[in-house]
Amino acid sequence: MMAIVVALIELGGAHWASAHQPEATRLDALGIALLVVGALALALRRRWRVATFVITLATTVVYALLGFPYGPVFLAILIAMFGAIRTGHRIAVWIGLGVSYVAFLAAGLTFGHLGSYTLRQPGVEMSIQVAVWFVLAVVLAEGIRVRTAHFAEMRRTMVEQERAREEQERRQATEERLRIARELHDVLGHHLSLISVQAGVGLHLMEEHPDQARAALEAIKTASAEALGEVRSVLGVLRPKEEKAPRAPVPSLANLDALIEPAATAIVGTPRPLPPEIDRAAYRIVQESLTNVRRHAGPQATAAVTIDYRADRLTVSIADNGRGAPVATPSDPRSGEGTGIAGMRTRAKALGGELAAGPNPGGGFLVSASLPIPQPTAPEEACS
Repeated sequence: MMAIVVALIELGGAHWASAHQPEATRLDALGIALLVVGALALALRRRWRVATFVITLATTVVYALLGFPYGPVFLAILIAMFGAIRTGHRIAVWIGLGVSYVAFLAAGLTFGHLGSYTLRQPGVEMSIQVAVWFVLAVVLAEGIRVRTAHFAEMRRTMVEQERAREEQERRQATEERLRIARELHDVLGHHLSLISVQAGVGLHLMEEHPDQARAALEAIKTASAEALGEVRSVLGVLRPKEEKAPRAPVPSLANLDALIEPAATAIVGTPRPLPPEIDRAAYRIVQESLTNVRRHAGPQATAAVTIDYRADRLTVSIADNGRGAPVATPSDPRSGEGTGIAGMRTRAKALGGELAAGPNPGGGFLVSASLPIPQPTAPEEACS
C-alpha cells in the first residue's frame, strides 16, 4: 500500500513540477517508468532491504541525470535508505550513496547526451547541494537509528527489571510461606500437644477426681484459645492492608511464662532487648522443645530451660529428665529426622547460629541452640 501511495505522490509532484521547470526534460514514459519502478520497489523493503535501496537509488539517479523535472521524486529513496540504516545495513547505504554520487557527477560531465536526452551538467553549486543533501539524509537516518535502538534498549531494560521484580516477589512469597509454615507448626504442635496431654489426664481422672478433671478441661480450653489466637496472629500477614492488625502478642522471650508449665526457667546474664528475629527464634525453639517433652519424655517428665544472655550471642538450652531419645525413626521429631528438630535447626542456621539435639549424658534429652547477636556498628571517633 505504501509503495502505491509513494508512486502517486511522486508522479503527481513530477507533473506539477514540470509546469514550473521549463528547462527540464519533458516527463515522458521513461521518466514515469523510473518513478513507478523506484516506488513499487518499496513493496520488497521488509524482506530485501539492500536490494530495495539499490533499485530506488538507481532509478532516482537515472531520473535526475536524464534531466526530468524535480519534485518529491526522492521520497522512495529516502524511505528505502532510512529502512536499510535502521535495520543495520549502514555500510551498504554509505557505499551506495558514494558510488551513485560519483557516477552522477562523472556521467553528467563526461556525456552531454544519451540518445535523445540531454544529461544534466552538474556544476560546482549543484555538486555541493547534492553532497549536502546526501549527508543530511544520512545524518537524519543515523539519528533515527540511534533513537530507535535507544528505545529498544529501554524496553529491554524495563522488561528485565519487571522480570527481576516478579522473581524477587516470588522468592519473597516463598520465604514468607516457609516462615508461616514454621510458625504454624510450632504454634499448633505446642498447643495441640498440651491439649492431648490434658485430655488424657481428664479422661483418667473423670470418675475418681472430678475436680482435677475439671482443671484439665480448663487447661484444654485455655490452650485451645491461645492456639487460635496465635494462629490468627501468624496468619495476620495475609490480611489486606485495610484490615485491622491482629492484637495477639508477638512471640517473644518476654512471653515465655506461658510455655513453662512443665519446666523450670533459669536466666543467666542480664536480660536485654534482642533483635526481633533472634527473640522470635529463641521463643520458637523453646516452644518446640517443650512440645517434644510432652510428646516423648513421658507423663512424669519435667524440663529445665536456661536462657543465657552473653555479649555476642544468646544461648538457649532445654533439658528434660524423661526417657531420653527413643529408637530413631524418620517420623519421630526427637530422632533428628522429623520436622521438629529439623525446623529448629533451620531457624538457627538462618540466623548464623547452630543447634544441637540428642540424649543428655545425665539422662533425658537435651536441646541447645546458640544464636549470634549482631553488634551495632560503633560510630567513628571524631578526629582531634
